[in-house]
Amino acid sequence: MKKLLPLAMLLMAAPANADLITKHSTSVQLTVDAAASQATRLGSSYSVSGSNVSATLGGLTAPSGTAAATMNAGTYSQTTDGSAFSFTESFNSGDAIPTGTTVSSGVVGTLPAFGSVTTTAGGVAGSLAGTINSAGTMSLTAGGAGTSATGQFVAEITIK
Repeated sequence: MKKLLPLAMLLMAAPANADLITKHSTSVQLTVDAAASQATRLGSSYSVSGSNVSATLGGLTAPSGTAAATMNAGTYSQTTDGSAFSFTESFNSGDAIPTGTTVSSGVVGTLPAFGSVTTTAGGVAGSLAGTINSAGTMSLTAGGAGTSATGQFVAEITIK
């Protein structure tokens, strides 16, 4: 009875010749997440630093086709024999561009083996379900991982 009290008060305030219009709608939305992968190609890098070292610097050799850049080593010698020196040279080989990757109907057949790849598993529907009967009563059943079920009931009352 307490739930009907606001409606009863609203109806008492309405004029005697008012029209009362009610609309009801119920909906169910079921979602299963898709599997996805995001691959990022990493580039090659080269660096050299030192003190008391003379150098003909190396660097990266530009790739041809789909290959990754390669290291072109420099030549180095100690500037003052017998004195302290420091030397650091580093090279990180980047990713080559894979060949033969095909896309069919928006689906990549094979994922590239790049240096940075993030993959998420798809959802499992399991027992995911949602129903609405003729009385507007809804029923939702939870599914597996990566799923969601949303039910909504909307009641609209208009007094004219």
